[in-house]
Amino acid sequence: MYMTSKDVIFNVDKLNLWYGTNQALKDICFKIEANKVTSIIGPSGCGKSTFLKVLNRMIDIVPDVKIDGKIEFKGKNIFSDKINLIDYRTNVGMVFQKPNPFPKSIFENVVYAPKIHGIKDKKKLGEIAERSLKQAALWDEVKDRLHESGMSLSGGQQQRLCIARALAMEPEVILMDEPTSALDPISTLKVEELIRELQEKYHIIIVTHNMQQAARVSDSTAFFLNGELVEIGETETIFTKPANQKTEDYITGRFG
Repeated sequence: MYMTSKDVIFNVDKLNLWYGTNQALKDICFKIEANKVTSIIGPSGCGKSTFLKVLNRMIDIVPDVKIDGKIEFKGKNIFSDKINLIDYRTNVGMVFQKPNPFPKSIFENVVYAPKIHGIKDKKKLGEIAERSLKQAALWDEVKDRLHESGMSLSGGQQQRLCIARALAMEPEVILMDEPTSALDPISTLKVEELIRELQEKYHIIIVTHNMQQAARVSDSTAFFLNGELVEIGETETIFTKPANQKTEDYITGRFG
């Protein structure tokens, strides 16, 4: 189906990235569709997480990195000097591999970013915390203990707290870097269910080493290998009738 500009949230064009002299991303070109869950799969060291860090400009804090090429977010180049980086990162939220709650209360974890952005009204902060925790499917479990430490929660709850924290500023995009790799199977299932629920409102891009997870939660899948984008397509097609032999070899376990 032909995609109009409204259907594309990120347009990646000839993206190259080097750590010093080591090229980690090589001529990456593809369009990430809006209102879909896109998964990025591939073996360790293939550039998946690096690509995610580029998408929300977290790569900027890494020393000795060189980038060329272009990424457009809703038609605007994210590398432009005119982009407000704070606003951009607010719009493109990030959830990491290991749960990383702040050493603060559950409530303070969620309202941390809104407070930094100048929201001080207690009623408004309370509404943000409740909305975000409900969206992260955590409210019912913590509503009576909001002032307990976020560190006191289980691993799965901590990860959902981190998702709630990312949702507090109402981003348009949520990037997830292997969000369930440190979780048990039950917590993993809860996060996967949550991803599907959040898809109704957010654009979600998930890096995962778990191909079954990619098959379960995503609409489209991109396969990275040695810093290159080998193939992207509808998830069902990628997993049943990939166009590239390398994709089939990886999915069937011949390497990786």
